[in-house]
Amino acid sequence: MAFTIFNTIFMILFVVITLYPVLNTLAISFNDGTDALRGGIYLWPRKWTLKNYITVLQKDNLITGAIVSVARTVIGTILSLVANAILAFIVSRKRFLFKKQLSLFWVITMYVNGGMIPTFLLYKNLHLTNSFWVYVVPGMISAFNMLVIRTYMNGIPDSLEESAQLDGAGYTTIFVKIISPLCKPVYATVALFVAVGQWNSWFDAMLYNRMSDKLTTLQYELMKLLSSVTNQGNSAEAMKNALGTVTPTSVRAAATILTMLPIVCLYPFLQRYFVTGLTIGGVKE
Repeated sequence: MAFTIFNTIFMILFVVITLYPVLNTLAISFNDGTDALRGGIYLWPRKWTLKNYITVLQKDNLITGAIVSVARTVIGTILSLVANAILAFIVSRKRFLFKKQLSLFWVITMYVNGGMIPTFLLYKNLHLTNSFWVYVVPGMISAFNMLVIRTYMNGIPDSLEESAQLDGAGYTTIFVKIISPLCKPVYATVALFVAVGQWNSWFDAMLYNRMSDKLTTLQYELMKLLSSVTNQGNSAEAMKNALGTVTPTSVRAAATILTMLPIVCLYPFLQRYFVTGLTIGGVKE
């Protein structure tokens, strides 16, 4: 009983510590910017206002950036999941030659890369710069995601594949109808990783597509907004003259909430698969 009471109190405190920064940011985002400079805002706004969100939503190219961000997140997640799943299935087959050597090679790529300038020149020669596909193609294969899926597939009994082969099933049928349905937890986990990365990414937009307004992303536009607001200083009068009654702190809070909202809405639908996927290898027979 003592352990149960202590564990319950600990988990409640852990939840409070985890949620407080999010709730505090939400309260500041709905609070008047000038009033927020006084401090003392914790879980509830002192002066309600929507000007922070209006300032963010009135940013030029924000709608275009949102459409591009949604498109890259959906397309990038689907293509990355399919590519990594197929590659993991191939490498997990016992009859596949050089799978240990290839796995070691992919692990090395997780720690060593060619650098920013060589990568930029490579993408330019491949005609990926100033293109939407620079958001999708380079991230289709991830060594980490592939190894996670491969580890999960290695835990599936070989008897299932052997039984399907006795019935005349080929590798395509085995992958689509037998392996993939059993891999839903790890697929959901990897999909969430990829989707969060795609949605939050802004550096590639600045590096490869900064000259094209049609290829901008939501995160890049919000980053430029935060930079422009911050450069004007934290003076209440200066910010009042420039943007009404908002401050860098209040605008940053509103941009943060808008950025995290889609992922927060997506997570509950993938939670049960996500928890199962994270326990890969936790139980051994």
